[in-house]
Amino acid sequence: MLNKAKTIKGYKLHGLDGEIGKVDEFYFDDHHWTIRYLVADTGNWLTGRQVLISPYALISVDREEKYISINLTKKQIENSPSLDSDKPVSQQFEEYYYGYYGWPTYYNGPYLWGSDFEIMSAPDKWKEAPKSKSAWDPHLRSTQEVSSYRIQATDGEIGHLEDFIIDDETTWAIRYLVVDTKNWWPGKKVLISPEWIRKISVDELKIFVDLSRESINQSPEYKDEYLLGRDYETGLYQHYNRQGYWVDK
Repeated sequence: MLNKAKTIKGYKLHGLDGEIGKVDEFYFDDHHWTIRYLVADTGNWLTGRQVLISPYALISVDREEKYISINLTKKQIENSPSLDSDKPVSQQFEEYYYGYYGWPTYYNGPYLWGSDFEIMSAPDKWKEAPKSKSAWDPHLRSTQEVSSYRIQATDGEIGHLEDFIIDDETTWAIRYLVVDTKNWWPGKKVLISPEWIRKISVDELKIFVDLSRESINQSPEYKDEYLLGRDYETGLYQHYNRQGYWVDK
């Protein structure tokens, strides 16, 4: 199901032996545009370190009760590789992290989760050895870091980033960026697929997209995540004359 990141933020995290905290933010990579970690706010339980939960550990998302079940104990999390709360996530840390849990690293292979595209929906394949080395260097960003970045079309600015739409049932891919265009078209919000992004500029605090302002202005308006069905998505991709991410390419 597609959900906004801000909707999931604040969900409680239920481990195998009790609650471990709540979702505070997310880390994603800007190559595959996929959530790599949920950052847990553990209150006074584990202070001075970031507690990262990989989607590998997620069992289910309960939207009615607003909690996420994870397949880890408090002891496992407490003994996991420690990451200082003021330090970025390095690849060295990730190697320790995935080695500790016995999971394959997501950056060893060409797909969203490494060497097997179906890895997230086939738990029995999670421990398969990667078949290839990746040619890209993953750079993780926090959703909080890029929040409010401006969106730059091919012919000028068109708004700012307000939120992310995440597929939280299988791959945890970021399907859309929610863009608020109120400075140009009052009250209108639109969705932009990561497939249409050219680059992110940290220096300029901008996200550059391969779309014109007029085409974005004429795109279907986004109003409510609960109305974000396949009919809306199909119309959005048809507007831009692009093939949907759900089509086997």
